[in-house]
Amino acid sequence: MTYTLRPYQSEAVERTVFHFRKTNDPAVIVLPTGAGKSLVIAELARIAKQKILVLAHVKELVEQNAQKYKSFGLEASIFSAGLKEKSLIHQVTFASVQSLSRNLNKLNEHYSLLIIDECHRVNGEKKSQYGKVINALKSHNPELKVLGLTATPYRLGLGWIYQHHYHGFVRGNKESPFKRCIFELPLRYMIKHNYLTPPKEVDAAISHYDFSSLTSNAFGQYSNEDMNALLKKSTRATQTILQQVIQYSENRHGVMIFAATVMHAQEIMTYLPEDQSALITGDTSNSERDKIIKQFKAKQLKYLVNISVLTTGFDAPHVDFIAILRPTESVSLYQQIVGRGLRLAEGKDDCLVIDYAGNGFDLFYPEVGDKKGDSDNEPVQVLCPGCGFANIFWGKTEADGKVIEHFGRRCQGLLEDDNGVSEQCDYRFRFKECEQCGAQNDIAARKCHDCDAVMADPDDKLRNALNLKDALVLRCSGLSVVKLKEQLLKITYFDEDGASCDETFDLSNKGARYYFNQQFGKRVSLGQSPIEFVSAEQVMKAQFDLIPPDFVIARKSKKYGWKVADKLFDYKGSFRKANQLSR
Repeated sequence: MTYTLRPYQSEAVERTVFHFRKTNDPAVIVLPTGAGKSLVIAELARIAKQKILVLAHVKELVEQNAQKYKSFGLEASIFSAGLKEKSLIHQVTFASVQSLSRNLNKLNEHYSLLIIDECHRVNGEKKSQYGKVINALKSHNPELKVLGLTATPYRLGLGWIYQHHYHGFVRGNKESPFKRCIFELPLRYMIKHNYLTPPKEVDAAISHYDFSSLTSNAFGQYSNEDMNALLKKSTRATQTILQQVIQYSENRHGVMIFAATVMHAQEIMTYLPEDQSALITGDTSNSERDKIIKQFKAKQLKYLVNISVLTTGFDAPHVDFIAILRPTESVSLYQQIVGRGLRLAEGKDDCLVIDYAGNGFDLFYPEVGDKKGDSDNEPVQVLCPGCGFANIFWGKTEADGKVIEHFGRRCQGLLEDDNGVSEQCDYRFRFKECEQCGAQNDIAARKCHDCDAVMADPDDKLRNALNLKDALVLRCSGLSVVKLKEQLLKITYFDEDGASCDETFDLSNKGARYYFNQQFGKRVSLGQSPIEFVSAEQVMKAQFDLIPPDFVIARKSKKYGWKVADKLFDYKGSFRKANQLSR
């Protein structure tokens, strides 16, 4: 059998060749689930002139990629304990990273290219399984080319897997395992051009689970104990949801149900037709898992329930109903889950998608690169006043779409100098100013990036102030501005409980004007519209766009009463800010 590459697949191959002719920097290709990454891999392997290695993390992907390559009429080796083959004799080898990392001594030849499927699992650590394989290959070829392919180049808690994007913006940092994303295709493009099945997203008019009270960790994960405790109180909701799933699946061929916990999945199974349903968990044996997947693909089973084990490396094109009964704060994971049902199949017009967990994601959201946070957050576009780059951050909008709040820190634009060297735009929407040199740093920085001075910990400042008898700490919930004289302003800071203190600025004084602009001018409209204030009248006109500090620390003065000693803007720490729930 022969295949004709789709135009975007051919472009991905061309960009890879072009990139590696110029540099050995590790590169990434980002294609949505179902876009045919295995064909891109097969073509790259076919045109290779020297030995190459293709890695994957599960045997299903190893087998799938190998079969696609062999369908070109070519020979390949397979190195995977799960597939009961361990050979490296051919020019192209498809291998599982687990099997190969346990047999590094066999990697004793020159390989020109390493391709890693589902490369978002690579973390850059040299002692990881991927790190060991890469180091072993580089010991025989220091100029090894490394290419990753994934649908989801971002993982909560770990960050972006690449640093620079070919469209001219920054994602990760120098520690990211891949240097550059060289090709990316959005999901919307795939659906618009009929390369994927259109999703039919339905908001079921029945009780949903409410996971909003649960707290996730840095990786966007919820504890099983918390979820089980909540779900125990929701058995009626589970039964009602499954009744609807069965009703809606009457004319559907393959239904995938994503459960929150093992206990939850087992409960779900009690409401499904026993002879048409199966459950796969992380503890399901390989033989049982293979048997269930084979039956499901053969349509001998209609309902397949799983807990976080079939989000990648699973290919069943007939799936036309995705029921999400688990929470996630990850845009990428949500898209991976839905992607299980978007592959093309004969007689399949759409894929029904119902989110019973209230995750609140739009399937076409771009990956923002942070946890979603509040349920009403959405991706917003924020133009950089410095370079004009259109950033995408989590934020909130008014009914007319105007951005009223965003949580971005630094512009993601990538600027190139006359010598072709690229650097990230240094404009910061939120920042911590170095008290030694005045440089703007990230709000979580502990050392100034400019002068290496140790930055004061805002939590230490608050703790010290709270321990003083003559200090007042305001959780600032707002401010007001009054013009006292021609160039004299009084700023009043208000605590959420009604306490307040004042501060004056004489804008006729150059030093006071500089200090005011450093604190307030650069933060006007959340940093989107910074102003260099030169007069009190100008400040009065823009007073409602001034951003108040998060905390104000005042000290008792015999002459002036409470006198502002410090203000903490863009605070990130362990203390509760105004109008936040207790921590």
